[in-house]
Amino acid sequence: MTEETSRHLRWESRYRTAEGEPQPARVLRELGFLLPAQGRALDLACGRGGNALWLASRGLAVTAWDYAEAAIVDLEARAARRGLPIRAEVRDVCAEPPPPRTFDVIVVSYFLDRDLAPATADALRPGGLLFYETFVREAVGTGGPTNPEFRLAPSELLQLFAGLRVIDYREHALFGDTVQGQRDIATLVATREA
Repeated sequence: MTEETSRHLRWESRYRTAEGEPQPARVLRELGFLLPAQGRALDLACGRGGNALWLASRGLAVTAWDYAEAAIVDLEARAARRGLPIRAEVRDVCAEPPPPRTFDVIVVSYFLDRDLAPATADALRPGGLLFYETFVREAVGTGGPTNPEFRLAPSELLQLFAGLRVIDYREHALFGDTVQGQRDIATLVATREA
């Protein structure tokens, strides 16, 4: 069994046994007031779909992609129970990235594939917003991936999306009183200007 197959099976198992209601990313909860009143949104590598459900409940036309079928099946059931029209699809986003200039909003949370960053930025329409949140290497806690390759280096998120205009960026890392503030993650909201 390849490492990729093993990782895929772990995610399938995790999603099949997950309990509780999926939650939207912190960056959406705190900065959702920046969202447009309408438009097309993509929850990229959506997992259980907390972001997709949240976006659809606010009137956006939502597409959600994940390569784990269990996650997509769960999301479709949750969306149907709530009467939310989410287009959920099993898709390997690394092999099949979003097409250029397609979405008004893209949300990525707790997923990091550096090679996908240019296509993600390019998939935004002019004026489109990227909401990104994931783990950093300079962490206070122990949650998240143990492999540093799946964590951001200092200021790396800014570098990955250097072609976009930054609206909000947070990465508190190990500075100051580490009991307060946003620790262990970096968040970015950025827009494509043209």
